[in-house]
Amino acid sequence: MNAPAPPLESLGDEAARILRAAESNGVTLRLLGGVAVGMRCPSASKAPLSRRYVDIDVIGHRKETAKINQLFRELGYKPRERFNALQGSRLIFNDIKNSRRVDIFLDVFEMCHKFDFKDRLGLEPKTIPISDLLSTKLQIVEMNEKDIKDILAMLLDHEVSKNEVSNGVNATYIAKLCAEDWGLYKTFTVNLAKIAEYASSMGLDEEQRKCVTERAESLKSSIETMPKTLGWKMRAAVGERKRWYELPEPDQEVVDSGVAAGR
Repeated sequence: MNAPAPPLESLGDEAARILRAAESNGVTLRLLGGVAVGMRCPSASKAPLSRRYVDIDVIGHRKETAKINQLFRELGYKPRERFNALQGSRLIFNDIKNSRRVDIFLDVFEMCHKFDFKDRLGLEPKTIPISDLLSTKLQIVEMNEKDIKDILAMLLDHEVSKNEVSNGVNATYIAKLCAEDWGLYKTFTVNLAKIAEYASSMGLDEEQRKCVTERAESLKSSIETMPKTLGWKMRAAVGERKRWYELPEPDQEVVDSGVAAGR
């Protein structure tokens, strides 16, 4: 049996290779994270919003965990054995050759907030929908520059609509998510209120600032006006007296010595 071909040096080419291999093997995988933003947003490849991507993030189905494990081994990746054994909804595979990794979420994306994307993976052919991609960025409590750039690129390149369209942000869908979860509502509205500030700090021109600010305000308005659930109202009564988010633990180095040594 031939040894698997090693991962490609180009992150974009490697992401495309993973998607092709998944499709050929009947495995459902969709990109998320910065590489997905770069694929869907022309502005993400131009100044002032371009940035360096270091890893690949994908999401698949938990029921296909065994097939996903086999696929990435065949693609030349080394599993982070202990982490993968302890997790029920996430896997990490290391690319030894290029000193980077692939983060694989299974049905659920969970960082500062939790999203169930199980029924959303079939809506787009390569990435999760823009509405979900934007949600994975707006849910971040402690923003850094790369996250801000990704949010601005998505708002700059995609109109805010009331329906599910392939190249737009579905405000109704996002508003419903927030109407069921006060914590999510809190984080989303705080971040959307800062878009004008972010646009200025990242060096967008006047027309670009106007565009992203208006789209952020439109999305925020949809969130505010959507009728809230009883659970939302009960949690809102507690407010900020109780923390409404989680802070993800810092990641280990991309390739630890045990994995690099083949142990």
